[in-house]
Amino acid sequence: MSFSLTVRDHLMIAHSLKGDVFGPAQQLHGATYLVDATFRAEALDDDGVVVDIGRAGDALREIVGALTYRNLDDEPDLQGVNTTTERLCQIIGDRLADRARTGALGTARLSGIIVTLHESHVAWASYEVPL
Repeated sequence: MSFSLTVRDHLMIAHSLKGDVFGPAQQLHGATYLVDATFRAEALDDDGVVVDIGRAGDALREIVGALTYRNLDDEPDLQGVNTTTERLCQIIGDRLADRARTGALGTARLSGIIVTLHESHVAWASYEVPL
C-alpha cells in the first residue's frame, strides 16, 4: 500500500535546445509548463498525511519561481545542460528531494517524489526520485 499527494504550479521559460533532433526548437523559444509534484509515502505520518500540503506547495513554488521568466540558456547553474522537458523534471525533482532530505517539508516519511511537466494537453514527461 502506498499514498500520494500532489501539488501543482506552472513554469514559463525561454530556452534553446542543442542538437539536430530538435529542429526549430534549436532556436530561442518560449515554453509554458503545468508542473505537478507528487509526494509518495508507504504510510501516513502521525497526523494522517503524506506531507504537509502547505510546505510542499511552498517548496514547489519557490523552485519553479527561481526558474520562471528566465532564459535558461543564461542561467549559470544550467550552462551546458540541454533543458529538455525531461531534464527540467529532473532539476525540479532533485531540488524537491534535497528539501525533503533536509527536513524543509516537515517530518514526513516520504518514499519518493515524482515531478511531471505538462508541455501541452497531448505531451508531458515525468521524473521519479526515490528517497
